[in-house]
Amino acid sequence: MSHPRDQHPFIRHQLDSRFSFQSDNGVDNNGDVSGVELDAVHRAVAREPWYHQTLSIVVVGASGDLAKKKTYPSLLNLFEDNLLPEYTVIWGYARSVKTHQQLRDHLFPHLIQTGASEIVVKDFLAKCFYHSGKSYGDEAAYAEMIASIQQFESQSPSPTCNRLFYLAIPPNVFGDSAVAIKQVGMAIGNGSWTRVIIEKPFGRDLETCNELLETLAAELTEDQMYRIDHYLGKEVVQNLLMFRFGNSCWEHMWNRNVIESVTLSFKEPFGTEGRGGYFDNFGIIRDILQNHLLQVLSVVAMEPPLGDDGDSIRNAKLAVLNKMDPISLDDVMLGQYDGYSDDPTIENKDTNCPTYAAIRCWIHTPRWEGVPFLMQAGKALDEKLCEVRVRFKPPTTLKSIGANNATKLCSNELVFRLQPNPSLELHNNIKTPGLPSNPMASIMKMNYEEMPNLSNPDAYTRLLLDVLRGKQGSFVRDDELRRSWELFSPLLHSIERDNIRPKPYVYGSKGPADRHRWFDEMGKSQDPLATASATHPIRASL
Repeated sequence: MSHPRDQHPFIRHQLDSRFSFQSDNGVDNNGDVSGVELDAVHRAVAREPWYHQTLSIVVVGASGDLAKKKTYPSLLNLFEDNLLPEYTVIWGYARSVKTHQQLRDHLFPHLIQTGASEIVVKDFLAKCFYHSGKSYGDEAAYAEMIASIQQFESQSPSPTCNRLFYLAIPPNVFGDSAVAIKQVGMAIGNGSWTRVIIEKPFGRDLETCNELLETLAAELTEDQMYRIDHYLGKEVVQNLLMFRFGNSCWEHMWNRNVIESVTLSFKEPFGTEGRGGYFDNFGIIRDILQNHLLQVLSVVAMEPPLGDDGDSIRNAKLAVLNKMDPISLDDVMLGQYDGYSDDPTIENKDTNCPTYAAIRCWIHTPRWEGVPFLMQAGKALDEKLCEVRVRFKPPTTLKSIGANNATKLCSNELVFRLQPNPSLELHNNIKTPGLPSNPMASIMKMNYEEMPNLSNPDAYTRLLLDVLRGKQGSFVRDDELRRSWELFSPLLHSIERDNIRPKPYVYGSKGPADRHRWFDEMGKSQDPLATASATHPIRASL
């Protein structure tokens, strides 16, 4: 069986396309593959057993948007960069009837947009097959597809055959698919593994989350499940651990004595765009705040983990969530853009579904007591943006010595920009160049896209590779998920039960008109004694 690595080793690197893990300076590898010099990622992967075993991937929901826009392009990235085993097959499963070639024709326009050459895309699609069933829990259809997979596995040289299932389907059919996988799809014997990737939403409140967790736990073990939140795979978020714990200057400053507030923002310049019927059942809090931003917040705020393994990292994140109180309506501002309910897919024209939300929360630990953590997310705003903005306490030294220009100083800020144009920024005060001695704001910036020979795979590609390698640190564990819903469910129920009306705002604006006043009031640090709660009383160590 021929493989593209034999015909076109590191094809995209040689063709100088946009994506590759490869650097220009190869180094020797103890487990050399095909005589090609490898970088650190490839050296590590080449030593891992799964890479030399047989792999069968099943994309459940293969005909949907997520599969064609994210799942298959990310698998193509791994295939092209020789990060899939030589003996790999990819099956798509869905309810719509298609031939193998129809699936390939359906995927081709989206795969060619990744920047891969047509040769690479066609080589990849030759590994892609399709099977349909009456439902996502159709065991007979699964059994037919698994029979084809078993035939492929029987012809491979490795006795160990692993299986990866990607559930790119709505959560209400997760359980049906899990039952079918458990009954007919599990890899058997010879140290083989079965892993299942699960997409959000993971329920819509604590009750539905628990129901979903119990359904899946009846069929799969926790170490078989990989609940994906792709924000944890973004380069800037992945860099937070290194930035915080790899630089003594920042770890020394990462506390309530130096930091005034932390703001996490997500902004989209468009509305629901015909998806209002779906969005109206969830809203911006469930869609962004309860998962994406809260997960990033936990990485920003966590204590050093006890180790670099997945459970240690998730334990540290969970510890942050456990030191937070459920979100209070008093700490929330809600908004809805003008014209939202004009979306023809929204049935309730008097909907109170928020398209913008800003939330203040406190973390009751010695490091963070008294520091407000603000999260805001919205649709139909003035720009596309996702960032973490750490604001430091105002400088006081010039004022203490009576300098005339002390009142003109700006607060220092450290900004982690996730999108667009991933970057790190440090906002400082400097003297205005020339004769004047007035201060001026300056920005020291590191832009990822300007780094030479940068290899920066998208979040899905990175996380899929983590699944294959059995690394769970960037995936959401069941106890994290439960705690996140414990924090948000009371707020969500209050909004829906009491019909809380969001403030209107203009499409393309920054949000509700009193947004600046709200942030000015909510963004001030407080005496730790004032923010400690009955659930999390002040500690003597403060």
